[in-house]
Amino acid sequence: MMQRDSQAQSIMRKFASATGLIPPGSQTSHPDEPRRYLWTDAFAVCNYLAFFQKTGERVFLQEAIALVDQVHQILGHHRKDSTQSGWLSGLDEQQARLHPTRGGLRIGKRLNERQFDEPVNESLEWEQDGQYFHYLTKWMHALDCVSRNSGNHIYNQWALELAKVAHQAFTYLPATGGEKRMHWKMSIDLSRPLVASMGQHDPLDGLITYWQLEATAKHFAKTQPDRPLELTLKTEIEEMAAMCDGRSWASTDALGIGSLLTDAYKLIQLIDYDHRHETARLEGLLGDIDDSLRAFSTHNSLHLPAEHRLAFRELGLAIGLQAIDRMQQHIEKTPEPFHDVQPMVSLLSELSAFCPVHESIENFWLDPHHQSVSAWLEHADINNVMLATSLAPEGYLQLSKTYLLVDDGQFN
Repeated sequence: MMQRDSQAQSIMRKFASATGLIPPGSQTSHPDEPRRYLWTDAFAVCNYLAFFQKTGERVFLQEAIALVDQVHQILGHHRKDSTQSGWLSGLDEQQARLHPTRGGLRIGKRLNERQFDEPVNESLEWEQDGQYFHYLTKWMHALDCVSRNSGNHIYNQWALELAKVAHQAFTYLPATGGEKRMHWKMSIDLSRPLVASMGQHDPLDGLITYWQLEATAKHFAKTQPDRPLELTLKTEIEEMAAMCDGRSWASTDALGIGSLLTDAYKLIQLIDYDHRHETARLEGLLGDIDDSLRAFSTHNSLHLPAEHRLAFRELGLAIGLQAIDRMQQHIEKTPEPFHDVQPMVSLLSELSAFCPVHESIENFWLDPHHQSVSAWLEHADINNVMLATSLAPEGYLQLSKTYLLVDDGQFN
């Protein structure tokens, strides 16, 4: 365990240096423009929180907060090659710093977004900027985890504000009627869809993330009366729940399966800690995970050479697989909030047979030879950070039940 923690911290030190994250208290500036990417940075924030939880060293919490601030300063602003400037929200500097997520956050892609009059180029779209809902929910999670670890409500408040603006922008009523649906990718200013189709797991990811944010906000409203619950996601939760009803979440994609596993573990924690009556939804989700893992076990890319594999997708699965034993232990330790516990425990026990796959994935990508191929190097930042998350997953997987009461200004 100590070796894994040491490896994870070493990876994150190199990541911070490579991407221009200025260490807290440093008087020097990075010679190049910082390189921020929302998905990668969300996992990175959680990694620093994992180190903070394990060591108690506040420098790691400070690094998480420094990264949050830099992401907001860069991805909360329009691109330098854009015809627009300033914060995405359109707020003036003073108000924008108080509400840095009210315009959403850019993905951080290398190329500017597709312009209104440009034809769609599917292969190029992957390299073009915009906003992804599933990246925004990862950032909501990261912000909320900072609040849970620091005792400072403001990060949860920013996550709630981001949830509000993202939900309004990405959801829509179909012209033919029925429940709301979602766009997969929006323009940087959230004015138009860039990819109109819906991501398979976006409604589920949104629903569980919204519940998480509300649980944290309710805690602060109870324990710090001078900070009442200012925002509620009641309507957004109802709309997401309607989009989720009746859907199958089964997937053969490694990253998608990893996401289902982490969502299931978050749901277990919310059923327990926040008294969510969602056992039926959990049972359905676990069934879809079972189908997904069984299908993946017979058809996957893990036997291929490194140049034909995508590390960050496999590492997403490796992270999620580490939630299986945690889920089983949680339910066995506190069965009261769950109905008909034994079938879930039995299923999780069967799923634990897949757990060794996470070590196989980690060991493969820890090999320096495999990190030298172009498939790794082209995505080095995201690969490294998710490898570190797999080595030290607590900050990402665990919803801290206790909130540290520290001075609000101490880490800003």
